[in-house]
Amino acid sequence: MTENKKLQGKVAVITGGTTGIGLATAKLFEREGAYVFITGRRQKELDEAVKAIGSNVTGVQGDIARLTDLDRLYEAVATKGRVDVVFANAGVAEFAPLGKITEEHFDKLFDINVKGTLFTVQKALPLLNNGGSIIINGSVASVKGTPGFGVYGATKAALRSFVRTWTSDLKDRHIRSNVISPGPTDTPVIDQQPADAIARIVSTIPMGRLGDADEIAKAALFLASDDSSFVTGIELFVDGGRGQV
Repeated sequence: MTENKKLQGKVAVITGGTTGIGLATAKLFEREGAYVFITGRRQKELDEAVKAIGSNVTGVQGDIARLTDLDRLYEAVATKGRVDVVFANAGVAEFAPLGKITEEHFDKLFDINVKGTLFTVQKALPLLNNGGSIIINGSVASVKGTPGFGVYGATKAALRSFVRTWTSDLKDRHIRSNVISPGPTDTPVIDQQPADAIARIVSTIPMGRLGDADEIAKAALFLASDDSSFVTGIELFVDGGRGQV
């Protein structure tokens, strides 16, 4: 009996697919039958990720904040003739409390997280199938007033706003737009933090642990697949209760 794969024959684009949530999602999408295009800024890590993901994958080096890099991405995707799923996952997390925020900090986060995400999606539209799925990687920081997270949280709140608007903009094409908002997740970004900082983070999570990248990937699979055929415009918190209580 043939295994029923949830993304059989689909074409998916995942930005920031070399580590963490992006890499876990790319692996899962490929296992579920999709052909996956991933991006990453560093060629060495991109090549390693491609090898780890499987056979139905192409890596395209680039930075989502550079629109010419996005054009190169979609030139590669165009060889498949279409895209069915866009997971705009790439982003940057840097933190600074009010009073210590620099123009460089502000511009970097908004250029990558907001401008880069917007144009990742907009440039996909000519190739995006009617009935396709757009997924944005948000953050619980968009709804929690965590010290030092002001600019970062604002970029993720902007993405939540985009999804509401895109749901209306794209309704005639039956393209669904949703945002996943992870809580603190065990990724290389978290691993760089001191043990006491990680302990403080965990203490704010009702489930008492960090999330796993594979848990976020499963939520992305739900939103990418027909399992969520009547789901659009939502913010799906995958956060161990962090943003809910």
